[in-house]
Amino acid sequence: MWVSDQRCAQDFAREKKWLVDERYPKAEGIRVVLDNLNTHKAGSLYEAFAPSEARRIAKRLEFHYTPKHGSWLNMAEIEISIFSRQCFGGRISDQKRLKQRVSVLERARNEAHAKINWQFTSEDARVKLHHIYPSIPD
Repeated sequence: MWVSDQRCAQDFAREKKWLVDERYPKAEGIRVVLDNLNTHKAGSLYEAFAPSEARRIAKRLEFHYTPKHGSWLNMAEIEISIFSRQCFGGRISDQKRLKQRVSVLERARNEAHAKINWQFTSEDARVKLHHIYPSIPD
């Protein structure tokens, strides 16, 4: 997990460059699940890097966005909630301490091969979010 002073396009772009060049350098493609924050887009790469570099990074990334009206339903939001409860409880005085807490929890969850027991079905979505999801007759 990446910790920065702010949430700007350049920070997003640097993180994606790290993902492509350092974290998964041999991967042909990387699927990235994102919320709909205005900086979470390929255009941020072009704000931070020369066009050829931005294009090189973008070619390796496949962006998948969480639903605007149901983000609380997805696994990424559940994972963020876990970090929020277990790592960010209370005020954290400085960025160094935040990075340490995030790193410890991230390592523990990865080593434990932590999984989310996803039980929300399409049918549940149709009932709970009837105004968004259409009913399909039998």
